[in-house]
Amino acid sequence: MSSRLITIREYARLTTEVVEPSLDIAQVSSSAFDWLCELSARFNRGGVTLLQVQGRRWLKWDSYVGVLETPCGTQLEILPKHFEEGDCLRKSRQLLRKLIQCALQLKPREASATNLELFDAPLSEWVMGQFLAELDLLVKRGVRFDYQRVEEEQRFLRGQLNVVAQMRQPPGRQHHFQLRHDVFLPDRAENRLLKLALEQVAKTTQDAANWRLASELRAMLAEVPASRHISLDFRAWSRDRLMAHYQAVKPWCELILNQQMPLAVSGQWQGMSMLFPMEKLFECYVERWLRRQLVAGARLTSQAARHSLCEHEQGSMFRLEPDLLLEKDRQAWVLDTKWKKLDGADRRNNYGLSQADFYQLFAYGQKYLHGRGEMAMIYPRSAQFHQPLAPFDFSPELRLWVLPFDLESDTLLGLDDVDFARCVSQKTHALALLA
Repeated sequence: MSSRLITIREYARLTTEVVEPSLDIAQVSSSAFDWLCELSARFNRGGVTLLQVQGRRWLKWDSYVGVLETPCGTQLEILPKHFEEGDCLRKSRQLLRKLIQCALQLKPREASATNLELFDAPLSEWVMGQFLAELDLLVKRGVRFDYQRVEEEQRFLRGQLNVVAQMRQPPGRQHHFQLRHDVFLPDRAENRLLKLALEQVAKTTQDAANWRLASELRAMLAEVPASRHISLDFRAWSRDRLMAHYQAVKPWCELILNQQMPLAVSGQWQGMSMLFPMEKLFECYVERWLRRQLVAGARLTSQAARHSLCEHEQGSMFRLEPDLLLEKDRQAWVLDTKWKKLDGADRRNNYGLSQADFYQLFAYGQKYLHGRGEMAMIYPRSAQFHQPLAPFDFSPELRLWVLPFDLESDTLLGLDDVDFARCVSQKTHALALLA
């Protein structure tokens, strides 16, 4: 089955009709279209909107990014809709990789020759390349072996005699010995999982460099059996000191085997599929950036759940969970991230801001700040939104800022104007996250 790669971005439209392909519109096969419709229905039943069906021949993608492979061999690469000028494809791939690395706390080896060749490769090839690079390093450092207990029958004594089994030998077979002994083998949970992921990469990759490296590693790990119980083997993955050099490859192995998915594709067919909600990726990136910038004494809590909107029959209802709660010296600030494009010049349409979001922030301000203090909503910087908006006053004591975050330079613009700047290091606001 040949694989066909289609690259789109958030909110793109898919159709079975013949169209001029771009990042915002693409043609898929009828079998892929039908499978996506079924997948969308399953997600909808789970309360997640993956696609919107528009008629019989059109689908509109939602705000999920990553890779999705259909049973017919169609591979969808979905990128963030963030860049409008220049080489959008290359820059969007760079941005998505950076966000995924941050969200999953991965440490890629961008300096290797393989990764330089894959710099502009699709996301799936990049993930497989990162896995192979880490596995190659692990094999060079040495694969960990373990003792396996073997019980067998031999004509000679070796190891320990199994007395009970020996006494049960039938007449005429007393000269055969029932033995127990330990064999030093690479057959352990970690190696079995790596072998299974390696086999999947070797069958899936379309990149010559990835295929060559995968073939070399398969020969080196020929003695290792592939895992048959993925979940059980992951639970048995050791974290002791002797296995420290295995930790770097584990997240990539989990990605390959669909074990570390913010949104996993369920069902009989999975393929090479990894989907991430862009809102969550952006929130994780901003959170980690802030944590690296905090001054001594400042605390940052993600998804704080200390208050509810109301009380009912001696119980709480409608939990209030701001994305980020910043605290220092008995003072608090509420920060919320939003993955949405704003237009700083469109005052007539409220810059693209949502009234529902303002209601939400107002409730946060009343419960977490007791109606006094500052809050901020953080949006991605764009050509239309490149500087902070004038503050919004809920009251003389409660103020809301709308700030842009530059994902290219890792800078929160307008930080020096807000009160919570005292919690953030002033040495540099453009500290690289993944240096």
